Amino acid sequence: MPNELILNKEHLTGFLRKIAKERELIAPIKNSYGDTLFEVISSVDDVSLDLESRPAMPPKDFFLPPTETLFNYQREGKQYRFEEVLPDVSRVLFGLRSCDLWAILFLDVVFQENFKDRYYLNRRSNTILINIGCHEPMLNCFCKSAKSGPFLTQGYDLQLTDLGDRFFVEVGRPRGRELVDKWDYFFTSATQKDRDEQYEIVLEAESKFGQTVDLDMATSRLINHEVDDALWEELGNRCQGCGGCAYVCPTCYCFNIVDRPVSETQGERVRMHDACTLAGFTRLAGGYNPRQERSRRIRRRFYHKLPFAIEKYHRPSCVGCGRCMEICFGRVDMIHFIKMVCERGKKASQEASLRLGEILVQAGLISREELKVALEKQADTGKPLGIQLIEDGLTTTKEIALALGCQLRIPETAGTEG
Repeated sequence: MPNELILNKEHLTGFLRKIAKERELIAPIKNSYGDTLFEVISSVDDVSLDLESRPAMPPKDFFLPPTETLFNYQREGKQYRFEEVLPDVSRVLFGLRSCDLWAILFLDVVFQENFKDRYYLNRRSNTILINIGCHEPMLNCFCKSAKSGPFLTQGYDLQLTDLGDRFFVEVGRPRGRELVDKWDYFFTSATQKDRDEQYEIVLEAESKFGQTVDLDMATSRLINHEVDDALWEELGNRCQGCGGCAYVCPTCYCFNIVDRPVSETQGERVRMHDACTLAGFTRLAGGYNPRQERSRRIRRRFYHKLPFAIEKYHRPSCVGCGRCMEICFGRVDMIHFIKMVCERGKKASQEASLRLGEILVQAGLISREELKVALEKQADTGKPLGIQLIEDGLTTTKEIALALGCQLRIPETAGTEG
């Protein structure tokens, strides 16, 4: 079969029913409280699938559980016997949003780097990912800014686009091909009309975002140490240290490992989620904490999410899902943080441009009218004022350097007292 198919919506339940008979099926379900969550379902007929809403929690827990036993141990006299608890289940994760699938691809890189995490990778290698593109972005979504949606061009096993009465299905990887080949009677080949309609939906979805942020500018300001301490102090005062941002984030992967006794002779080694915003995360054995202040923990979090991740993995560890904005009542979420950094950076840049312009006017290199026109152009182009003036032919690099040098030079005394 071709890589672009059509699945009529009336055939979706039958397709999922077939999957559930052979594999563990995970899908977004709307519960009795109106919340949409990813859940393991055994009977497709007994649940209410919700493919319109982005689930409140990411699918991370199915690969990195909040608490998991790595191995059990038993003491026999002076000897210890260990038994590894390795997950082994074949699954299909259906109804993923693009941001969440992109987050899984990020975790794939993290848990294969240097030391390969057998527990994560065993779950991951046995899971087929079926994505559904977002034709209606949620209120707080900014995946377009994070370059992780609303539709993907890679990484999925299957990707669905809602065309109204049918789904446009794209086959991305061999495991997706395996599913459609096995139950090919649910699918038909896509026509050119279907392709054109899907293309229009993708373009339209990209124009519907209510949230847009400049991750590149925020990252640049962090790398260049252009964020002052006052901003971190303000965020530290707002943060309540609950860790909610890390638990709802689809890419936060920090964990702690503890040994828990079950009896006098038996116990288990357990891995559990942790967060860099929690006070005990960096506390050392002697009690000293290098990040005791909440402002320093917040600083570490955002540096980790943006410049550190980009330097190490060539992508931010923020996928623009917006969940942190929904859970943080202190407004210490990614959207507010980026806007604060960019707005204060813009203000600082404007002040610097005005200072430079005044120096050049006083040096007689440009007139105030020329400065006004250049500042208006700069507001549109985003270029530094000096570059804007040079491109407009009003001054040169050498003249600007001389003017700044004169401004900074310490004046000599006119004479000596007698």
